[in-house]
Amino acid sequence: MQFEEKKMEPSLNDIDDMIVHEKMQAALEYHNEAWADGMADGIEPEIIADTAIIHALRETIRLHGENSAEALLDSLRERMLAGEFSPNRRLQ
Repeated sequence: MQFEEKKMEPSLNDIDDMIVHEKMQAALEYHNEAWADGMADGIEPEIIADTAIIHALRETIRLHGENSAEALLDSLRERMLAGEFSPNRRLQ
């Protein structure tokens, strides 16, 4: 019996996931730079955070409507309560 060698090529879904991940990493870098610039200009971190959340919600409502914004808030609340955003979170 002869076995055929199969190549482990990523599927289109895998490629899409990788692209989204790379875009999210780039967006996070932009946010980190903007955060650092604001701090350097003397803007308190609470103000930067508040305006970032407000902007994100406005854009979500503009693009997807209030129901999607509410779903996003519900999801973020659950993730926050699960400790996903905790600075002391440890990955196991």
